[in-house]
Amino acid sequence: MKKDNDRKKEPVYMIGAVSRMFNIHPQTLRLYEREGLLTPSRTEGKTRLYSQEDIEKLEFILFLTRELGVNLAGVDAILRMKEQMEQMQKQIEYLLEFIQEEIKRRYSEDLEAQKNALVKIPKVEITKLEEYMYNKYRKSEK
Repeated sequence: MKKDNDRKKEPVYMIGAVSRMFNIHPQTLRLYEREGLLTPSRTEGKTRLYSQEDIEKLEFILFLTRELGVNLAGVDAILRMKEQMEQMQKQIEYLLEFIQEEIKRRYSEDLEAQKNALVKIPKVEITKLEEYMYNKYRKSEK
């Protein structure tokens, strides 16, 4: 079974369909490709095929240009920063998982010593702030 992320990367839309979907000229899509903002896959016959991921990126580009008036250089900078932020978020999640596992490992190592201790050490768990606030909010509703 394919993951959702794999499905998002499958090329499914031709340039004509995409241009009609978003009411933009095919040359605009070609310009976005030349500027490096979009990179659709190609068939052996060089036909551009856009994946769902490309479509979502195009929607974001069009939002920036149409709604916010950002020029293509600005769009490029925003897309690069967005990608960097996503990479940093993945690194933070990895780091949190690592710290959580390290705490669990050290806690289990000390378990035997804790059985004979006068003061018990409470279980420590790292929680993302969003999860903590959500759980706190849910408890206050009850």
